[in-house]
Amino acid sequence: MNRKVMKKDLDSRIFDAINIVIMVLFTIIIVVPLWNVVVSSFASGSALARGNFIFWPDEWSFENYRSVFRDSAILNAFLISAAKTVIGVVTHVFFCAMMAYGMSKADLKGRKLYSTMGIITMFFSGGMIPTYLLIRSLGLLNSFWVYIIPALLSYYDVIILMNFFRAVPVSLEESAKIDGAGYWRVFLQIFLPLSKPALATIALFNGVAQWNDFMTARLYITDKALYPLQMKLYEIIVQSQTQGMQHIGSAVVESTTKGVQLATIVVTTVPILIIYPLLQKHFIAGMLVGAVKE
Repeated sequence: MNRKVMKKDLDSRIFDAINIVIMVLFTIIIVVPLWNVVVSSFASGSALARGNFIFWPDEWSFENYRSVFRDSAILNAFLISAAKTVIGVVTHVFFCAMMAYGMSKADLKGRKLYSTMGIITMFFSGGMIPTYLLIRSLGLLNSFWVYIIPALLSYYDVIILMNFFRAVPVSLEESAKIDGAGYWRVFLQIFLPLSKPALATIALFNGVAQWNDFMTARLYITDKALYPLQMKLYEIIVQSQTQGMQHIGSAVVESTTKGVQLATIVVTTVPILIIYPLLQKHFIAGMLVGAVKE
């Protein structure tokens, strides 16, 4: 018996050791490239041209970030990105939650038809050209609302919330209705507060998608005053590449262009890195919804 216990303990230690080694290697594979991107964005053009560093450049410079923020339109683009992310997340989460609340009711008329239509949208779309024609017919070209209205509904998020709402005890809703509460009051004061983990998870995913969205502006926006940060930084990268093409053979100029590109990556990533820890607790709880059955 003791030998079996000792063997089991030895096997557990070997398993733990292998797991630790794999996780350390996996962490190094992820962290080292990220660290290299950050420090390279602060490296001078000559240091990037030499390229003889991984963890620490021998010459530091803020010129890459000066190139990014030199354009006065950057602040306006940042505000557009922030506005469309905040408004887009709030409206998307509320709209999906509202639809999920109705779809979670078994007595909803036409529920199977609505569900079938929603599932079809998860796998099929009209394509880029029909979507562009639809956006144009709705008058959303060169409009801020082109960032918001087409992104209002995701049936995948509706399914997540619908399953979450079904887990809410029916007795709570019945008690509220006995006290005179209507559907809106039950939805706003009972279902939404009890669904914070799921709502936070959807908000995080949608917020990252909204912040990183580039193609919407690329396809439907020509007014530069409505450019989000990603589109503006894309312009900066294109301009820096054009300058590099005009000085072909100059390693310093090509390295400066690379430095500007790395700086844009850092600028667009930092806001998400700041927001993520604030939602991490709810995000983890939302991801574990339904993972444990009592």
